[in-house]
Amino acid sequence: MKGSTIALGQVRGLKAAALIVDGKLTDFVIDAGDDAPAAPGSIFRAKGGRLLKGMGGAMLDLPDGEQAYLRGSKGLKPGASMLVQVSHIAEDGKAIPVTTRLLFKSRYAILTPGAPGLNISRQIQDDDTLIALHDIAKLGMEGADETLGLILRSACESADFDAVAADLADTRALAEAVLGDEAGAPELLVAGPDAWETAWRDWPDADEYDESEDAFDTHGVHEMIEEILDPRVRLTSSASAYIEPTRALVAVDVNTGGDFSPAAGLKANIALARDLPRQLRLRGLAGQITLDLAPMPKKDRRQFEQSLKAAFKSEGGDIVLAGWTPLGHFEVQKKRTRVPVAEVLK
Repeated sequence: MKGSTIALGQVRGLKAAALIVDGKLTDFVIDAGDDAPAAPGSIFRAKGGRLLKGMGGAMLDLPDGEQAYLRGSKGLKPGASMLVQVSHIAEDGKAIPVTTRLLFKSRYAILTPGAPGLNISRQIQDDDTLIALHDIAKLGMEGADETLGLILRSACESADFDAVAADLADTRALAEAVLGDEAGAPELLVAGPDAWETAWRDWPDADEYDESEDAFDTHGVHEMIEEILDPRVRLTSSASAYIEPTRALVAVDVNTGGDFSPAAGLKANIALARDLPRQLRLRGLAGQITLDLAPMPKKDRRQFEQSLKAAFKSEGGDIVLAGWTPLGHFEVQKKRTRVPVAEVLK
């Protein structure tokens, strides 16, 4: 099936969304449940707590007795109220990681307190579109605090300009309301996006948008979910990989199967490199990732690295390709922004 589809549905009572391109599951998000830690993007009014001088950070008090960890404690006053945003998923037993650099993100706009300026995505090249969006940005931010910056996202290129202006107005109103509500007891001010909102906000326009009750059945999403719960990933006709999370890291083991040709290892490793970003995204896996690759000559390492770098290019700053270990493994660091699907559906 050619084309793209965004399907919204529920799995075990939890909201979920699937992005399917040419019949292949490209992205999948699911709510973590009521007992999960606050989602990335959540904004809290927090209270300054204990300074951790040896770690260069501080513990903050959140609502309901929860604790947050803020890296960097310069100018922090214990007991003072402050606005913080959850930066990534907290590990089990650890404080929620937060930052004081807030972002108010919508489908078409990102407002950046403390980072002034009007900016438009570099992916937009059409001159007429750029001029129209500049006028929308200038009018939409008229009278705003001079420290409040704006980025118009790439989704604006194909959008109705009235919708962009309305979205900017709503996002600005939310930002100004939150920024003016710093004083008081710890409180959740803005909840992080759920799966359906994430799909609307972050995924590109699709040829089909299916939010009917049987959307997941119609597009075979339940069967696709079963595949991403399986640790085994088929790479080529004979090669495969196993992707298995542990408490410390995510282990990826590449095997050539029945192919014993001289180039078998390189072919399997490159196939893994090309599909790894999608597999990690679908499974919600991140953190420290160790690749135990199929045997290949050292002279082929550069070709593998180039393939891996190209595959992760669209992931932006959330990925660090750390390089080779003395044992010949390759290490990757990925920011935790989702709860693993296997944990949610266990």
